[in-house]
Amino acid sequence: MLKDITLGQYFPGDSIVHRLDPRTKLILVVVYIVALFNAGNVVSYALMLFVLFSCIALSHVGLKAVFKGLRTVFIIILITALLNIFYNTTGTLLVQFWRIRIFTGGIAMAVKMVLRIMMLISGTFLLTYTTSPIQLTDAIERLCGPLKKLHLPIHELAMMMSIALRFIPTLIEETDKIMSAQKARGADFETGNLIQKARALMPLLVPLFVSAFRRAEELATAMECRCYHGDSGRTRMKQLTYAPRDFVALALGFVVLAAVFVLKHFGL
Repeated sequence: MLKDITLGQYFPGDSIVHRLDPRTKLILVVVYIVALFNAGNVVSYALMLFVLFSCIALSHVGLKAVFKGLRTVFIIILITALLNIFYNTTGTLLVQFWRIRIFTGGIAMAVKMVLRIMMLISGTFLLTYTTSPIQLTDAIERLCGPLKKLHLPIHELAMMMSIALRFIPTLIEETDKIMSAQKARGADFETGNLIQKARALMPLLVPLFVSAFRRAEELATAMECRCYHGDSGRTRMKQLTYAPRDFVALALGFVVLAAVFVLKHFGL
């Protein structure tokens, strides 16, 4: 299960999505999220699904990697669907058993919310799949550059976000190693009810925190040895530059956003 968590992982490649400027990808993700939350009918959702699958195909990441990441949030998706089915009382009554009533509006809302969550997570995962942490750091810093005039530590915040994303796969791998070691010593993480399984995971916390703090200290020491002092006097080996494909991608993104607003306005 832990190996299914792919958030923060970067899949090197040379696809057109990989070659896009990271600032372009960040802007497109924001546009995609805005469009997704304004989609309210079948046509809009079909358009957003087409956009998502087109981006996945162009990135050459593969549907398997995207769906593998969705498996980790299956419980959240299931709970969201059940809450919408049982607590939405709009539409026609379909099933009534004791105090449980299921309406057509509840089923429609459940399908809508499940699709929205799945597309939202897949779209954001695709950003980390096709963009390295250092590129994300540079993109966030450049896009939030005007906030430096307000004396906000933009570089430090961007660095913290990228390091946090980079450490997710590392901590997952470390947790898997600790679990394997404790299983070899007789620990049982699979039998029992939910509470018993949660209690069985408690012994993992201490070695995991120790390992996390050790890695953080090693990273800080390595950055100090390389004379890292934040944004002051820092240069970049690779400068971010917009290419014609970036402008085309941005134009297509805003066209999709405009189409979603038009469909929402006319109720199509």
